[in-house]
Amino acid sequence: MMRYYLDFEKPIQELELKIEELKRLSNGQDLNITAELEKLEQKAGEMRDDIFSRLTPWQKTLLARHPDRPYTLDYINMLTDDFMELHGDRRYSDDPAIVGGLGSIGGTSIVIIGHQKGRGIKERINRNFGQPQPEGYRKALRLMKFAERFNKPLLTFVDTPGAFPGIGAEERGQAEAIAENLMEMSRLRIPVISIVIGEGGSGGALAISVADRLYMFEHSVYSVISPEGCAAILWRKNGDLDTGEFERAAEALKLTAQDLLNFRIIDDIIPEPPGGIHRDPKAAAKMIKATILNTIEELGNKNIEKLIEERYKKLRRIGKFSKQEY
Repeated sequence: MMRYYLDFEKPIQELELKIEELKRLSNGQDLNITAELEKLEQKAGEMRDDIFSRLTPWQKTLLARHPDRPYTLDYINMLTDDFMELHGDRRYSDDPAIVGGLGSIGGTSIVIIGHQKGRGIKERINRNFGQPQPEGYRKALRLMKFAERFNKPLLTFVDTPGAFPGIGAEERGQAEAIAENLMEMSRLRIPVISIVIGEGGSGGALAISVADRLYMFEHSVYSVISPEGCAAILWRKNGDLDTGEFERAAEALKLTAQDLLNFRIIDDIIPEPPGGIHRDPKAAAKMIKATILNTIEELGNKNIEKLIEERYKKLRRIGKFSKQEY
């Protein structure tokens, strides 16, 4: 299968293509090129480690959107073998941009909800490129209440450019649906865990990520607006914007996992396999599983009233204020 490379990965691509070519040439042939292959693979690994150790915020944004990066359903399939998807908001329709249902992870029954972008043009259009409508958020809320009713921990996977801003979505109460989720999630009487697996955009991400523990993958992003949207508002005058302005906006937004951990908005960073999650999804799933089970055990030992109080205080601590005299 052909691997998709981002622009900053081109030096790695050249080496890896050379490695693949050598492997093809040696297939079935009496050629002793093992030493050469090992040398090239070591060089490729060192180059990959070097490039990924100094990614810019804009490069991390592109990596978070990588088309081969696992989505919610990929993680569900890797983490559970008994997942039952539940559909519909019981008011309007089912929104494929939000998936959710009941499954078990490591023997623990859990409700899982997440954004789903879709693979291939047909599925992406069907799932609206992971941009939920109001009915998607109302479906998510229905499943949250289901989890609370049956005392199941809640796990959410965040991966969306944002809530869909279309006229129909606004007419059906997009803002109200997001606001209600924020309010209800803040007082759910169950442990809530959220993981940003790719792109966490604006209120569309917030609507399923009010949690007791909020984690981000190493190269994921989480922000009030996309770098492109930010750049368009601030600097578009006449003509198109260029990559330099996107890079400038991404830097200013402080949207990386490392920035957000420093601001104490997230609780921890989940490391990614070398070269990003898309290179080893199973290793990433193992990391997620360990994080989920450890967190469920930690939160499950807390009194529910204390859990809600700590969630409230956690939200109130976000942001810094200074008093100025005029």
